[in-house]
Amino acid sequence: MEAMPKSDRLLLRSWSLEDADDLFEYASKEEVGPNAGWMPHKSVDESKKIIQMFLIKKESFAIYLLGENKVIGSIGLHHHKSDYNKNSLMKEMEIGFALHPSYWGRGIAPEAVELILEHAFLNLDADIIWCGHFDFNERSKRVQEKCGFSYKLTKQEKLKVFGGMDVTSLYYAITKEEYINKKGTEFV
Repeated sequence: MEAMPKSDRLLLRSWSLEDADDLFEYASKEEVGPNAGWMPHKSVDESKKIIQMFLIKKESFAIYLLGENKVIGSIGLHHHKSDYNKNSLMKEMEIGFALHPSYWGRGIAPEAVELILEHAFLNLDADIIWCGHFDFNERSKRVQEKCGFSYKLTKQEKLKVFGGMDVTSLYYAITKEEYINKKGTEFV
């Protein structure tokens, strides 16, 4: 079994049903789900069902804050084929993440994204990683820019989960080569 991505304060680890209370604590907040494209959780049971879905997805992780022994967010990777370069043979993946609002502004989201980028490029042999945000989600935009992603395209989309609401999504990407150049020899 490969080691889970870890820093001095964070561990990206597999989900457990015991994490349902922690997940509900942040996933029920109005400022979290809608910024990421999903409805706030209405109960701990709903959070348990989401965790069961996470358990099926191999690259879905709980963001575990080591100093507090608590899950404070989620981050994951899924395969992606962009509209930006449809004929590419590159292995493309997309990151999605959410963080408990009590931990915003502490550098935790960029730290978790850096951990998942390293995992994607080193262990999963990804060539390019995508990350998107809605035009009204400045926090996600800042995280992506801090982590070296660069803007690639804008899409107008309809969110089924919000009754077909029109949104503007901005997509950013970072290639393995850009990531290696940013990290330097410590990555290789």
